[in-house]
Amino acid sequence: MSSSGGGLMSSAGLVRYFDSEDRNAPTIDPKTVVAFGVLFGVLIQILNAVA
Repeated sequence: MSSSGGGLMSSAGLVRYFDSEDRNAPTIDPKTVVAFGVLFGVLIQILNAVA
């Protein structure tokens, strides 16, 4: 009985899934994500100040 064998097999499946998704997925620059988050936060603060 090896309990680590099952975990290794399921992890390998996830790695294959994410590898196949990366080829077709659009890439977004991390700076764009951070900038969008900051702008969204500022927008929420402005709306809270007005209301």
